[in-house]
Amino acid sequence: MKKILFLLVALTGLAFGADGEQIKAFSVVAAGIGLGVAALGGAIGMGHTAAATILGTARNPGLGGKLLTTMFIALAMIEAQVIYALVIALIALYANPFLV
Repeated sequence: MKKILFLLVALTGLAFGADGEQIKAFSVVAAGIGLGVAALGGAIGMGHTAAATILGTARNPGLGGKLLTTMFIALAMIEAQVIYALVIALIALYANPFLV
């Protein structure tokens, strides 16, 4: 863990002293990592949501319709978080606020 923290601090110092081309490169790396983490979190959340819905329907088949509706609402909210990460990544790539 200490090695990862040290690497992040070293890269942060390098990023603050970077010129325009290096900032663009760091923005591409940050956008890729951010989207990957957001997609991973969204996929895990969607998997848990689907598993809980299937389990609830198996325990009480009469509530299947209500559980399905609730699941779709939850999936839409989970996916919205991933879309927000995509928007932030696109802003960092194309309308880069870090370039002066």
